[in-house]
Amino acid sequence: MMGEMNTTGGMEIHGAKVQPVSRRIRDLAAGQVIVALLSLLLFGCAEDEPPPVSRENPIVPLDTGTVFIYTDSDTFAVSVEIAETPEQRQIGLMERTALPENEGMFFLSYEEYDSTHGFWMFRTRIPLDIAYLDRDGRIVAIRSMEPCQSPYAAGCPTYPAGVPYYGALEVNAGYFASKGIEVGDLVRLRRGGGRQNAPPDSA
Repeated sequence: MMGEMNTTGGMEIHGAKVQPVSRRIRDLAAGQVIVALLSLLLFGCAEDEPPPVSRENPIVPLDTGTVFIYTDSDTFAVSVEIAETPEQRQIGLMERTALPENEGMFFLSYEEYDSTHGFWMFRTRIPLDIAYLDRDGRIVAIRSMEPCQSPYAAGCPTYPAGVPYYGALEVNAGYFASKGIEVGDLVRLRRGGGRQNAPPDSA
């Protein structure tokens, strides 16, 4: 049964408005354009995401060097980034999602911290070991630190050294134990981009 044409150009059949074919085509085309634009925006945002934080893409620029760790029976070389300024030390390894086996971060300080001072794991995504060092570079304490899941700094525990210290070395969790590195072993830093073949004198 034919419906009556209304004033807007549509047709009504049993009280239901039916749009003309031309208008339906136009609306369908408009919908396809909107979908295409949304897809472009979504994929465009994905492509514009910044690369993950890493040694090659740090939050703040860092010098690099090599740390040599002297045990009673061996010497180990760790390629490190050097956190020296207050900002660099505060950020540390935040937001890193991976750390190569023989790499780490060396925290260099020119003042002594008391035994209650320590490090935390706020916004740190990987488990780490930390060796606290005295003025001469001797390891005075080793702590294992787990990533903090809290989005708030106040919700993250600290890992105090338990003894006075000057600097620290962070590496992957388990590294020190796997190499037999212990309290009393000596750490030496050599600045420079590449790993050095000859370690500095351990004396």
